[in-house]
Amino acid sequence: MGAKITIDSATMMNKGLEFIEAKWLFDMPNEDIEIVVHRESVVHSAIVYNDNSMIAQLGVPDMRIPIQYALTYPERYESPVKELSLADYGKLTFFEPDYDTFRCINVCKEAIALGGLHPAAANGANEESVKLFLDGKIKFNDIAYLNYEAMKNAPEKKDFTLQDVLDTDRAARNYVLETVK
Repeated sequence: MGAKITIDSATMMNKGLEFIEAKWLFDMPNEDIEIVVHRESVVHSAIVYNDNSMIAQLGVPDMRIPIQYALTYPERYESPVKELSLADYGKLTFFEPDYDTFRCINVCKEAIALGGLHPAAANGANEESVKLFLDGKIKFNDIAYLNYEAMKNAPEKKDFTLQDVLDTDRAARNYVLETVK
């Protein structure tokens, strides 16, 4: 993992962004999307059917698999990644996130609840706040605060264009940079 992804994992912004992604990709009601912490990183997604059975996609924690699939969809090809052995893992664990400690998840959930351009602002702010943290210009706990404030400042617009998204992203980044000056 690179530095950015490592910080997103540590703040759990990655979980918040995955929440936004699930909402956009599957148009699910917010309350039907469950966020869980899974330290082994073997279960990559799961869906519950109306009969309460669950189907999950499992694999070794290696991004080459989803990248390969994205490039070759809908085909499946042999992968250079080692085969998953559940016996090697022994057990898989799942926990509810600590929303008080990992406030970046809440930033993303609120961004989706507000709708419009708020998710774009949350993402743009996170890009800049993580850079500032890695450069030693802000504290770790400042990331969630800056992301939240920038997200709340996004324009209220339900119908928007790609240019509106790009403008909101830039404004959120600028908000973070100007706040830290």
